[in-house]
Amino acid sequence: MAYVAARGGERAIEQAERMHRARAGAITPARVAELEAALPDLIDRVMGEASLYAPDLAALALAQSAGDLYEAILLLRAWRTTQPRLQIAEPVRQEESFTHRRISAAFKEIPGGQILGPTLDYSHRVLATEVLDGRTFAPEPVAPAPRPAPARHPSLARWQKAQGLVAEIEAQPVEKDDIPDVTREPLLFPASRAHALQSLARADTGGLLTLGYAAMRGYGNAHPTVNELRLSEADLRVRHPSGVVFRAGRVRASQAEVVTAKSAGGLTLGFAATLGWNEVKVIAAATLDLNAAGAPKTSPVNEEFTLYHTEPVEASGFCIHFKLPHYVTFQSALDALRGAAAIDPAAKADPAPSAAESAPAQEPA
Repeated sequence: MAYVAARGGERAIEQAERMHRARAGAITPARVAELEAALPDLIDRVMGEASLYAPDLAALALAQSAGDLYEAILLLRAWRTTQPRLQIAEPVRQEESFTHRRISAAFKEIPGGQILGPTLDYSHRVLATEVLDGRTFAPEPVAPAPRPAPARHPSLARWQKAQGLVAEIEAQPVEKDDIPDVTREPLLFPASRAHALQSLARADTGGLLTLGYAAMRGYGNAHPTVNELRLSEADLRVRHPSGVVFRAGRVRASQAEVVTAKSAGGLTLGFAATLGWNEVKVIAAATLDLNAAGAPKTSPVNEEFTLYHTEPVEASGFCIHFKLPHYVTFQSALDALRGAAAIDPAAKADPAPSAAESAPAQEPA
């Protein structure tokens, strides 16, 4: 594929960028802080798809991109590549995370109990138009629970394994330096499970939703049930050179397990996790994890199709690049058509419109 570089019109290009930035206005620390406070779910999505947990930088990227989600993710990923990797954190375990929300659609009662937590699942979708009339929409304060839920909850899958419902998989220990990193290594197929889960963790939410929905509608080989959905704050634990493990902070994390009972050997689980709280993403991703391995090559939810085409920067960049000059390739296609028309008089002689055809119609007086 050949391109023509846009070398001329540097002043026009500069002014075009200025026009775009003028729409958003000046970026101030107060605006960035307000975005971070007012749009936590969007901040979480940007962080997850950029593979970088930094709420203030995610808010800055959104402000700088005027709300263009893919541009914000690209900005944050680009900044991430300039930063050194100082340490690899200790593994995060479900039962050790500080749980805010934990539900299961597969069981009415689960060990540790179900925790609704923060959700709009059961609310009325009514637009607060009174705000446009000058009034304030203030959320009602949260009433304290008569019996607070425990901060940490056991793993439901571990309980199911103890009941013989899920086959026990022997975990193979991996040295930290041997953990594959999809942000630094090419994605090859068949993909390792580590690369597949990392790709799903930073995939485009909308793309995962589309393919996850397709899998549920019959294009996959399993229609799952949510086994466990969990929103939590995971401790970021790192090991000091002296050997002491200490907590350096917490990050919001989402994880989902979906289950199907089709397997004769018991329940089959699909799993996904990501930075930030993004329920629909991890449910769709876990569904694709469950379906992708056994999906035929012709299925839209097979592993290669799913992992390649839900990469947000790659996909958006490829679509956007079509706006760049393609004169060479397009003119060569026109020359081929004209050459064919010269050989075959029945073919259309010139696909390019004439000056008269391309002139705008005159408005009636």
